[in-house]
Amino acid sequence: MNIPDLRQLAHDARSTRETGVTLLLASGILAIFIFIPAVSSQPASAPIEIETSVAPDAFADIPLAAKAAIVYDFYTGETLYAKNADAQLPLASLTKLLTVYSALSVLSPETPVTIPQSVSSVEGPHTFNVGQTFSLSDLARLTLTGSLNDGAVALASAAAEREGRPETEMLASVAAALNLSQTYAVNGSGLDVNAAISGGYGSALDLARLAGAIVERAPAIATATTQDSAQAVSAGGTHFSVKNTDPIVGTVPHLLLSKTGYTDLAGGNLALVFDVGMNHPIVVVVLGSSLKERFTDGTALVVAALAHFAGVSSL
Repeated sequence: MNIPDLRQLAHDARSTRETGVTLLLASGILAIFIFIPAVSSQPASAPIEIETSVAPDAFADIPLAAKAAIVYDFYTGETLYAKNADAQLPLASLTKLLTVYSALSVLSPETPVTIPQSVSSVEGPHTFNVGQTFSLSDLARLTLTGSLNDGAVALASAAAEREGRPETEMLASVAAALNLSQTYAVNGSGLDVNAAISGGYGSALDLARLAGAIVERAPAIATATTQDSAQAVSAGGTHFSVKNTDPIVGTVPHLLLSKTGYTDLAGGNLALVFDVGMNHPIVVVVLGSSLKERFTDGTALVVAALAHFAGVSSL
């Protein structure tokens, strides 16, 4: 799979944008000297014609395999690109974003979380042993980076226990608090319950808002997902290192968060948050793609977003 060097494209886009601003200022100054005499020489009743230019559409005709996708400006709340962005679709492991946010809503990052017996019934592979304990922050970093099902179960269990209510009810209340109208979770991992029921559902728009909210609330945890791997040590002194499930983290400029998801029902999902300026996060979400094409879909949307902010149709 050929992934373009998005960091170089971002540099090129920034240079293009700076050049464009310089030209725009120069054109504006020149227009003052040309426009004023022209206006004064016309009869009072003559209409003044002002030319307007239309910004190029960097998102036109993007070929995507995904059923739904969005490019969302988390800073302004503006949707820059949408394809079925409100459609409710299976989330697979993107559900873990809701699980982690829910845990952070009721527990502090330093709260010890113990791997419960219930992980034994969760589909493998298993990374942890029952009884091992981590800080919530460390377990969340490992869980999101490596997309660990047993870690997600432990986090959901700990949060639900603190709240004193079932996991599904706890997750639903957090989704409602974030105004994620299309989102609900059947379990904390996002694993398919059976051949017909997914572990979590939501829209591309909902997931864009959720991904941005995690970056805002827990930047240190989000940053871990932008690295090739994440490391942590359990309370008992056991060292853990998990590989990132997203192979393109090294290519996206100023990446703030990455999360993958894949199940038979969901297909290939991907969420990316990256910064296009000083604290200006942009979110790309892809739902219902394929195992490989979720990354080419995501890359195409990142490139288009960079072109959009550079004021050009393509890079």
